[in-house]
Amino acid sequence: MIELIINPTAGNGYAAQIGKEIEHLLTQRKIPYTSHLTKHPGHATELAREAAARGASTVISIGGDGTLTETAAGLCGTSASLGVIPAGTGNDFVKTIGTPKDWRAAMEFILSHPARPVDTGVANDRFFLNVCGTGFDVMVLDYAESAKKHARGIWPYLYGVLRAIAAFKPIPMHIEIGSETVLDGNYMICSIGNGRYIGGGIPITPLADVIDGQFELLVVDAVPRWRIPFYLPSLMMGTLYKRKPAHRYLASRCVLSSPHMRMNLDGEIFPMPDTRFECQSGSLLLHW
Repeated sequence: MIELIINPTAGNGYAAQIGKEIEHLLTQRKIPYTSHLTKHPGHATELAREAAARGASTVISIGGDGTLTETAAGLCGTSASLGVIPAGTGNDFVKTIGTPKDWRAAMEFILSHPARPVDTGVANDRFFLNVCGTGFDVMVLDYAESAKKHARGIWPYLYGVLRAIAAFKPIPMHIEIGSETVLDGNYMICSIGNGRYIGGGIPITPLADVIDGQFELLVVDAVPRWRIPFYLPSLMMGTLYKRKPAHRYLASRCVLSSPHMRMNLDGEIFPMPDTRFECQSGSLLLHW
């Protein structure tokens, strides 16, 4: 049995439209399914957990990265597999796993390819699937949110980048990576990637691998505000980790601490002054 979880508001209503098309396709092919609409934040997790308990073989997330993360949280550690139909604003995680952008091609892929295990992450008690971070990217998300009503893809985030440059202040932070590396200083970016992309296609942790049992960490030392624009081409091309003052690490766990720190977890921002990250190796079955 296939169960669909549709966020009717994702992509300014695009996900609701695609959901109806998929229902029609499954009906035509006489494939049994049940469809659910999310009604509030966290609802997709509840629906996914209930679907797995009922014995659903595959649960398909139809929406954006937020819907995908919530659905994955409900399926993590179960025998039900996750399929992804990208229909949101950024659709970042699917860029890591190579899911087709077109819903028809994505649906055909789910129906014809077996699921494989991928890693997930936990930040304190919060589940995440893609990328977390603090510093410059949190400010970008703050400003991009208002622009999402007017554009999709990378454009709201580019607007957020420009606004964040003008307002950015360095973040004092204590960072523990694995059991050996300890950093203390002022930083511009600290990103923890299970996936690779944020902001509608920005490769912030471009070498992250969802099956290696580790996160890729990008730590960038603070620089004067006037120098930030000079790092943007490298950020957009996925080569920032090669430039000083950036540092790249691989680890299955890390700890970030900073007074008043706000953390971006898969596009949602939470106040988390002390955050412990743990990689959950092979914990989710995913069609990819």
